[in-house]
Amino acid sequence: MKKIEAIIRLSRFESIRDALAAIDVNFFTLTEVKGFGLQRGEQLTYRGSVYDADYIARLQLDIIAPITKVDAIVEAIVSAGRTSKVGDGKIIVYDLDRIVRIRTGEENESAI
Repeated sequence: MKKIEAIIRLSRFESIRDALAAIDVNFFTLTEVKGFGLQRGEQLTYRGSVYDADYIARLQLDIIAPITKVDAIVEAIVSAGRTSKVGDGKIIVYDLDRIVRIRTGEENESAI
């Protein structure tokens, strides 16, 4: 079992969601996050005035998957999320020892 954590652009979420749905990944946790990376902030325009924002808004997707689907999930996120500009995001894959569904007590792949 693996946990895939992807930090993505807000503007690419729908494309990534659709790419994941195409490979039968329909369950994930979505969190709004802010970060600071190579972009060093961004400029926002509000009513004609330009403001510098120190932190950049992003979305974090957390996906629990069997090892056999990890490569397909990572490829779907990369292909749908890439703009080829700085700030496209990161994907991190973690090993998981145990997963338990609280309602039924099912464990590991049965708990997904």
